[in-house]
Amino acid sequence: MSSPPDTPLSPETVVPALTQAIRQLLRRLRADANPGDLNLSQTAALARLDENGGMTTADLARTEAMKPQSMSAILASLEQEGLVERTPHPTDGRQILFSLTAQGVEARRKRSAAKQDWLLAAVAKLDSDEQQTLLSAAAIIRSLSGP
Repeated sequence: MSSPPDTPLSPETVVPALTQAIRQLLRRLRADANPGDLNLSQTAALARLDENGGMTTADLARTEAMKPQSMSAILASLEQEGLVERTPHPTDGRQILFSLTAQGVEARRKRSAAKQDWLLAAVAKLDSDEQQTLLSAAAIIRSLSGP
């Protein structure tokens, strides 16, 4: 979706094009770089646990903006796959913390490597001018997200 060179651009033109492009890229990364075929909710829960360490079901549900019952089902499936484990909460005996197992850490590493490999292969297909444009775009996108 590009405009002729003499047509002035506006945010109303740029934003939908950018949103669609980012959405498509993320969809491809998720689909083509998903060893183990985890769904988006499972992947998000693993990422959260990787970033934050042990968390309760309620804390995870809150950070992912979902109901605790839904997060319980996600954690149960991840536990069944051996990707997360339960440990007693250190200060509240009524609560359980979920954290990544070694297998969960490895699944995160493999997914990250698969995304990197897919993106490297995709960018390698671009010519040097396109790669330079992409590098410039990355700097602009980074600046949109703040310091």
